[in-house]
Amino acid sequence: MIFNPEKCRIPDERMKPFIDPEELWSLINETIPNATEIRSIIQKSLNKERLTLRETAMLINTTDPALVEEIKEGARELKKRVYGNRIVLFAPLYVGNKCTNNCRYCGFRTSNKEAIRKTLSDSELVSEVEALEDHGQKRLILVYGEHPEYSPEFIANNVRLVYGVKKGPGEIRRLNINAAPLEIEGFKTVKESGIGTYQIFQETYHPDAYKLYHTGGAKRNFEYRLTGLDRAQEAGIDDVGIGALFGLYDWRYEVLGLVRHTNHLEACYNVGPHTISFPRIKDASSSLKIGTDYTVSDEDFVKLVAILRLAVPYTGMILTARESAELREEVIQFGVSQIDGGTKLELGSYAENSVNEKQNLNREQFQINDNRSLNEIIDELLKKDFLPSFCTACYRLERTGQHFMEFSVPGFIKHFCSPNAMLTLAEYLEDYAPADTKTKGWEVIEKNIHDLESLEDAVNLTELRKRLLLIKEGARDLYF
Repeated sequence: MIFNPEKCRIPDERMKPFIDPEELWSLINETIPNATEIRSIIQKSLNKERLTLRETAMLINTTDPALVEEIKEGARELKKRVYGNRIVLFAPLYVGNKCTNNCRYCGFRTSNKEAIRKTLSDSELVSEVEALEDHGQKRLILVYGEHPEYSPEFIANNVRLVYGVKKGPGEIRRLNINAAPLEIEGFKTVKESGIGTYQIFQETYHPDAYKLYHTGGAKRNFEYRLTGLDRAQEAGIDDVGIGALFGLYDWRYEVLGLVRHTNHLEACYNVGPHTISFPRIKDASSSLKIGTDYTVSDEDFVKLVAILRLAVPYTGMILTARESAELREEVIQFGVSQIDGGTKLELGSYAENSVNEKQNLNREQFQINDNRSLNEIIDELLKKDFLPSFCTACYRLERTGQHFMEFSVPGFIKHFCSPNAMLTLAEYLEDYAPADTKTKGWEVIEKNIHDLESLEDAVNLTELRKRLLLIKEGARDLYF
């Protein structure tokens, strides 16, 4: 079965399974890379053109160290061309860990009797949000197990509640959701509450491997989960996120699965995923042996991140605190555009305001390996001349879905991302940053303004400076 982008535009092809393992494996097994073609593929991506499955397979099969370095360098350069040097920051907020599924790799699985089950009450949720706002967070993702209690109405009520929490200068301007697949009407209910992205990770795109790991609950249905984001699109949610859990199956196959999913969404709905995530398996409460060892080495992890960056030039890429601070600092340069900071996964732990060094895995989904505070991460980003960002402008100006792609595919989104990153960073520096971070932050802002001078046709630097001054004088929530 060879993918036909035109075929999916027929309404009957929407919400239909689209993964053929033989197709993906044949591409891996039969594609032989050569230096000339690899360099041509990298250049195609630098021209901001989407790569085909075959071209992606060529990059996957490249093992020559020099060519792998060229792939990584291409990813680094592409990220600069599309998004500049900005890194968007967010925090995950776990609302409930009740779950009817039995996923072998997950601490939430229903058979785990050691898990401490909890669903945040409204007052506890408010306390968590206030604690996050006290540290300067502006973007959250609410995370849920799969349980009847976490209905679309429940999620929508949580969203409205969180948006209403204002503490001091703090407010949450962007709420994403990571939860179970819904029916179309359920997605409509959640959309009406004002969410940003709805994430559903397929975990593994290989049906047999999927069956091995998912032994109970609604999540056993591979095809229902696979088509979940189709139903979200049908409900009008044009901002969706995909992901695979690396370590369940061969990483080469999973990379092609993610690109295949991207192809499907583009062909059916004229818009690809807003974000791609690539978490690796980490320890979980009473973790079970999961069988065949598909562990992804650090070396292969860096390579697959670079390949995904080149394969889908316009898509945001999320690197989480599952990884160590040292590895995140390395990987971030090869195309990552979003990271979490100050992350705590134990339900209710943000309000406890404790240092997240000793984790109780019975209270969380998996172990994290980057325990730094939000400010520590911001400080490190600034030292390396990255531009930390809490920007939410695109969503509030309806630059989402197909409209977003009209800007991002040719790379024009950089003209909005960099100025908006500076404005949101300025807010953080004025409201939350220690003195040394504040000083460094304003130096980085000034450097980035200077770098934008070559883009004066698209960026009104006079207006940008005016708005930065207004923020110093107390104005907030300014954006382009």
